Amino acid sequence: MPWKETTAMSLRTEFIHLAGLAGANLSQLCRRFGISRKTGYKWLKRYRKDGESGLADRSRRPHHSPRRSSAELEKVVVEARREHPAWGGRKIRVHLQRKGHSQLPSPSTITEILRRNNQIDEEEALKHKPFQRFEMEQPNQLWQMDFKGYFALEEGGYCHPLTVLDDHSRFLVGLKACSNETSQTVQEQLSAIFRCYGLPERMLMDNGSPWGDDANSPNTILTAWLMRLGVQISHGHPYHPQTQGKDERLHRTLKAELLSQHTLNSLPQCQVHFDRWRDVYNYERPHEALDMQSPISRYQPSSRSFPEILPPILYDTGDIIRKVDESGKISFHNHIFRVGKAFRYNPVAIRPMLSDGDYEVIYCNQKIAQISLREDNC
Repeated sequence: MPWKETTAMSLRTEFIHLAGLAGANLSQLCRRFGISRKTGYKWLKRYRKDGESGLADRSRRPHHSPRRSSAELEKVVVEARREHPAWGGRKIRVHLQRKGHSQLPSPSTITEILRRNNQIDEEEALKHKPFQRFEMEQPNQLWQMDFKGYFALEEGGYCHPLTVLDDHSRFLVGLKACSNETSQTVQEQLSAIFRCYGLPERMLMDNGSPWGDDANSPNTILTAWLMRLGVQISHGHPYHPQTQGKDERLHRTLKAELLSQHTLNSLPQCQVHFDRWRDVYNYERPHEALDMQSPISRYQPSSRSFPEILPPILYDTGDIIRKVDESGKISFHNHIFRVGKAFRYNPVAIRPMLSDGDYEVIYCNQKIAQISLREDNC
């Protein structure tokens, strides 16, 4: 079975990397990448024999790694640091370029060389590191999702870049050039991402459309669909983009390294550039928050596969079940409560809380509302 049409670099390279991770399930990977086991083994065999040159349609650009730096290069970098002890990786790189040195690594790689050779005071360096609020312990525990600000295309229309980032590894599971920001568009893009990488445990997003509504109805058709898949939903605090700090930082990097460097004419052209940049970001670019490693070094696909048919909605024995009406409301003990139009025509469970007269409303496995018989919420 042939590979699907896509950028030549992406699928084969990504397949090889993921297949090489500890505990990788090759049969599952082949299904998610839309290839047969025979094709998967063929490319693994070619890669083991000839390395990257065995992947015929992939760029021959070499990878750079701090651990592969030559002893001669490390000596030059250390000498420059000793000559200018206050200079960091960026200044040392420009200094060496001006002295005629070629084929120099990135500034971040030079910084790692300095660290390995005890040329950096770690206590002093910590003062200059950004504050880190949290980090998930494992891949796929949390994905952050957002739209980068849209921009006009030369041929007319707009591009709305959709970004989906794994919190633990910073692996960019999705970078999609969208024509709009509707629920249907995002659901189509997420379905493709889920088929390849599986389902995350939870997703974090802001309060804007299409995954947020307002304080009274924070959920939408899109978030209801994610809950149905067993994905927990979290929304950032209003007017606090820092909650999604990793995705916000990604957007700055995307703008600096790609969007400000190219004139983009159409959505297909945008996607070609997005795919190429995403490969560099995931597989080549050293990340300071990952000890100068690339995101792929810490990522592996989820074991939870995407179901093509939505699973049934099941609740515990003893739960009080109500069906949400067309207006997004339920009736309970002669009271009317609003739970959101996103759940209309679907069953929800009502479970008592510790305080008398208070109940939580559950959709699938997530709490979507809290109601009290002491007052109506209609």
